[in-house]
Amino acid sequence: MIKPIYLYGSEVLRQKAADADITKKEEIDALVKDLWDTLGSAEGCGLAAPQIGVSLRVLIVDGREMTETYPYLDGFYRTMINPVVVEEGAAKCTYNEGCLSVPGIYADVTRPSSITVEYYNEKLEKVTEVFDKFACRMVQHEMSHLDGVLFTDLVAPIRRKMISGKLQNITKGKVHPRYNSKLK
Repeated sequence: MIKPIYLYGSEVLRQKAADADITKKEEIDALVKDLWDTLGSAEGCGLAAPQIGVSLRVLIVDGREMTETYPYLDGFYRTMINPVVVEEGAAKCTYNEGCLSVPGIYADVTRPSSITVEYYNEKLEKVTEVFDKFACRMVQHEMSHLDGVLFTDLVAPIRRKMISGKLQNITKGKVHPRYNSKLK
């Protein structure tokens, strides 16, 4: 079911999400389906459960629509339940990020260039996987949501000051994204 995406200023986006109970497969399956349905309607490349108002450590990423820019993302999509970064590469890289919960705002964010993540997939199998390049960026961005961190928290202070007016407009409901959204 397509759910509204919670926007900047919504309390659920600032909460540290709880671990999903992997013994409740039907509930997890329903949540994952809602995430995929919602992401498909919003045309993004990732979505975390808090963005649809559910404070659980579940996220999805989908790079398949970005293969023209990043050919290595062909076939790249993941469902990640209770993901944990077990290792970060020493090298850092900077990408211009945006977010469905922060519509119309983009900013450069520096993050590790590679990470190793342990998580449960949609079959509730434990997986350890190394991510790099833009796949790494997508996973890190969505994992930040699970800790109540938005990409705007990670930008340079001067840039944060420059976007503060736009962020305030989002909290006041003065934004109209092309997808179903909610401010609470």
